[in-house]
Amino acid sequence: MSGPRRIGQSVPEVAGKVLGKRGLAFGALITDWPSIVGHQLSLRTAPDKLSFPRGKREEATLHIRAMGAIALELQHLEPQIIERINSFFGYRAVAKIKLIHAALPSTRSPVVRPRALTMDEEIGITATTAAVEDEELRATLERFGRSLMARPKRAAR
Repeated sequence: MSGPRRIGQSVPEVAGKVLGKRGLAFGALITDWPSIVGHQLSLRTAPDKLSFPRGKREEATLHIRAMGAIALELQHLEPQIIERINSFFGYRAVAKIKLIHAALPSTRSPVVRPRALTMDEEIGITATTAAVEDEELRATLERFGRSLMARPKRAAR
């Protein structure tokens, strides 16, 4: 029988393929890590692995990547972090935390600096917006045009 399916039926299939043995619980930890541990802590830590005892789906060990002095802070915050994770899941999903001294996975894209506009591009922007009577709107459109023109050109594929 084909037809509409509830999204809850499709998510485990799709996410299961992506997350493999790690499961949906680990996927939720990854996507919601900043809301679970807080923004500042999430910038310096990352969940690495969630290991459940054989035959159980609770009281797991959460492996967290951290480097440097943050590891000491995590040791002190372990009870609060476990409490937040378990509150997030609504059951005792995590019993303990194991720290892994390792670099965080690189997910941040590099900052792209805008390029300087040529004189012809500046003149073109000014000429294009010259007919706009409202000064504030014209200035906003010129800033917008400059930001669009200043973006680096993409390489041909």
